[in-house]
Amino acid sequence: MIELTRTAQTNMDDRDSLIEAELNTLYQVSQVLSRSLQLRETLDEVLKLLDSCGLLSCGMVCLREEGSGELIVCALHDKCSQPKESVRYLPGEGIIGVIMESGDSIVVENLSNETRFLDRLGVYNTELPFIGVPIRIGELGQPAGVLAAQPPSRNQLPEQARFLVMVANLIGQTVRLSRKVENERHEIEAERDKLRREVKAEHGFDSIVGHTSVMRRVFTQVRQVAKWNTTVLIRGESGTGKELIANAIHYNSPRANGSFIKLNCASLPDTLLESDLFGHEKGAFTGAVSQRKGRFERADGGTLFLDEIGEISAAFQAKLLRVLQEGEFERLGGLRSLKVDVRVIAATNRNLEEEVEKGHFREDLYYRLNVMPIRMPALRERIEDIPDLARFLVTKIAGHQGRPLNIMDSAIRLLMRHSWPGNVRELENCLERAAILSEDGEIDRDIISITGLDEKLQPVESALSPQQVDLHDPDMDERERVIAALEQAGWVQAKAARLLGMTPRQIAYRIQTLDIQVRQL
Repeated sequence: MIELTRTAQTNMDDRDSLIEAELNTLYQVSQVLSRSLQLRETLDEVLKLLDSCGLLSCGMVCLREEGSGELIVCALHDKCSQPKESVRYLPGEGIIGVIMESGDSIVVENLSNETRFLDRLGVYNTELPFIGVPIRIGELGQPAGVLAAQPPSRNQLPEQARFLVMVANLIGQTVRLSRKVENERHEIEAERDKLRREVKAEHGFDSIVGHTSVMRRVFTQVRQVAKWNTTVLIRGESGTGKELIANAIHYNSPRANGSFIKLNCASLPDTLLESDLFGHEKGAFTGAVSQRKGRFERADGGTLFLDEIGEISAAFQAKLLRVLQEGEFERLGGLRSLKVDVRVIAATNRNLEEEVEKGHFREDLYYRLNVMPIRMPALRERIEDIPDLARFLVTKIAGHQGRPLNIMDSAIRLLMRHSWPGNVRELENCLERAAILSEDGEIDRDIISITGLDEKLQPVESALSPQQVDLHDPDMDERERVIAALEQAGWVQAKAARLLGMTPRQIAYRIQTLDIQVRQL
């Protein structure tokens, strides 16, 4: 009787020791799993911990592959061999496949008696027990994998199987979180790549409309200079699209994945311009409550676009010259030189050669900027591009207004008679006003006229398009045909009637019934 009592006490003590060891190990497992989302490294650490605690050896984790549904060995801890990640199990194949397919744990007292054991890894002792449990993600979810290991003895197998289930549950939560993070990372990368493609398309050559010889020359220059890190100076009047060219250079260059930082130099006084470009240290001036990176630092590895470069003062020109020559600068209030790798694209509507002669612009800075000059032509130099530009801009405006818009040929012919001192920007503003005034989305000559453009038209003799209009074009309606004839005839009704094969009385009737406003030139 005393002997039986001692045996029971010993068993109870062993059970208490096992529970204490398991609780301590579970605590350590939870710490390992919370350290990192590097799944394979974390699983290796968990299996190593189970072995070092003396509870379970030859730990193995198999996870289901998303596409094929096969089980892949992704972690294995054995003192005598290396992990065999090429080993796979089909659902229902071997002990591991059965656990995966059924979702139930399997406890084998003697592995040598188990006919389903495939021994593909060659690490397990067939004279010892074997425990395999499913790794679940969520309470009712399909098993995501299998956790298997060998206990050192056959004592208390149910308790050790229950312990392995608890470890598998902890691993399941880590697998779920890791996969969620991985999926989110893929989604973010896909969204990033999509945005890059959209930005490149928006700021690439497709956003610059033109087929005239002067624009083809610009396109050729942009394609050539985009390949290199050369400093570019874009020249041209306001509204000609200098920023579009800077965008196209950056997004078609090897720096396209880097930052594209812009600054209008005319918008800031010298003191703010220096802080904005070079940054400042905490306490550099009143209000500098923290360190701030400047645009040169933010553009490191990318491109910095300096618009209106001709507006900066002589004092700031010297500071800018040093950065362009050395690639070094100091933050405002700082003592340490910072080195950056930045491509500079500058733009100006000023005649810098005259500014140099007058002493308003440093000659050495001019030559440093004017390495590769690109001149943007004024719109009046490429009137032939107006039809394509007008249709492109109307499509853009339609997108902003969320409705279909259409511009008629009669409107385009009227646009081609204006000198456009404000260039493409003025054209876009004119078309936006016309779109607002058009209730049905049709932008015709009359809509363009009431935007105020009529008052600024060139004489007909200087226009390029009226002489090219085919008055017998079947796509023209009667009103457009009469207006085109009047334009070609300088609004002399008798001459327009002859062009159309009508009598003066007939064309006068058409003008009245078609509600055509007669111009006096």
